[in-house]
Amino acid sequence: MSSIRIPRLTFSRPHPELILNLGSGLAVLAILAIVSYLLGRERDSVEQSSIRASSNIVQLIESDILNNAELYDQSLKELIWAVGRRDLAQVPAAMRHRLLFNPALVDQSRGDVLWLDAKGDVVGDSTNIVPRQANFADTGVFQVHRDQPQVGLFIGPPFKARLGDMNWCISFSRRISGANGEFVGVATGALRLSYFTELFQRLDIGERSSVNLLNTGGHLLAREPLGPGQPAIGVNFSQQPNFQRILDERSGSFTAYSPLFDEQRMYTFARVGNLPLIVLVAHSTDEVFQGWRRTALIVGMATGVLCLGILWLTVLLGRELHRRHTAEQGLATLAATDSLTGLANRRHLDQVLRQEWARALRNRTSLAVLMVDVDHFKAFNQRHGHAGGDHALREVARTIELSIRRPADLAARYGGEEFQVVLPETELAGARMLAERIRLSVEALPIFSGDERPITVSIGIGLHEAGTQHDLTSVLSAADEALYRAKANGRNRVEGPGA
Repeated sequence: MSSIRIPRLTFSRPHPELILNLGSGLAVLAILAIVSYLLGRERDSVEQSSIRASSNIVQLIESDILNNAELYDQSLKELIWAVGRRDLAQVPAAMRHRLLFNPALVDQSRGDVLWLDAKGDVVGDSTNIVPRQANFADTGVFQVHRDQPQVGLFIGPPFKARLGDMNWCISFSRRISGANGEFVGVATGALRLSYFTELFQRLDIGERSSVNLLNTGGHLLAREPLGPGQPAIGVNFSQQPNFQRILDERSGSFTAYSPLFDEQRMYTFARVGNLPLIVLVAHSTDEVFQGWRRTALIVGMATGVLCLGILWLTVLLGRELHRRHTAEQGLATLAATDSLTGLANRRHLDQVLRQEWARALRNRTSLAVLMVDVDHFKAFNQRHGHAGGDHALREVARTIELSIRRPADLAARYGGEEFQVVLPETELAGARMLAERIRLSVEALPIFSGDERPITVSIGIGLHEAGTQHDLTSVLSAADEALYRAKANGRNRVEGPGA
């Protein structure tokens, strides 16, 4: 009885097509990763460049506003100083006007400066020696200074001037106090917001971007561009989440959704010194990244074409490798197969014998070899010709192959009408059982036309047992001797070693 054979683990080389596909896939992934990284880094670079440019604009405007605020504050302080002089009434009107409103500090093209008394009436006007007549007691600026002595320089919300054609303005104002701290009036200056509009117009920031000046109360003081569909001067943004963030952070940059424009916008902003003013530059992210998107599209398309080309070439090369592999396997099969019977040929048989012999010695297991010879084949060949003989050999070979059932067993054509079966890890009882199965199966084949007897085979068994000192040649010789004994004893029989 044949012993249970322990399966042997075999390690085959990875298929060339698998290696090719894996390599191409990794190459494509690497290309995509590198291109994505470079495009991402380029996008960050574009964003940082836009932020730097916007920050420069903000700093430029902030510096200009601080300069104007300082000039207005200085002119207000000098006005308050002049008002406090006791000899002011004795000074001639022209000189008094020059003393109150220093022309070096007051630029008439930007706005005017007024002296209001405790009732809110204009008693001094930078534009005329004879002041224009108006009362500002009802204004919030006047009331703030009247009711809150501790307020210093106060910048009011945007307003439309009551005097002249100044249109939208913002005011800079200070309280005028008497010798005992009592309220005696207000020194106030109006700065035309059109000045900032003209300043903003000189900046090239893009069609869908804007430069804005707001106060901390959320009122829009100036904006460029200011066209149809744009927020109007004086609009309050104090309830907008983006403005609340700007107010909290004081300076910096962030990107957020703008409900007003229904798009993502990039905001760069800064508080103007200690003044209640905020300079804001807002860019449309679509405009900022327009050039980058065009570049990304071109690079992406080129990368896609490259990756598709690599994959296409991989498919073509894979097909060629598959054809080559199939051809090599076919050649290897042909080289190891007997062309007549389809069994293993002598060359392949010798290789398997050496491998199984080495394994049997290494694992200390048994190895059986069957020598199978077709009885009276020469006479059969003479009766039926070579075609009939070939047919008989094919039938015998098919029968032998069907009789062996283990994957490790090998049936081969030894030469002429002789066959050999290699049975690894098989004891004598198992080898004899298989030999009898082969003999009976061959004997059961249909009788050829014109013959009275069926085809039969004689089988000799050669055996190597674990722990013996046999060599492969002696095992094969034993099988050959057993075969001759089977023939000598009447054929159509099985003989074992030494029997």
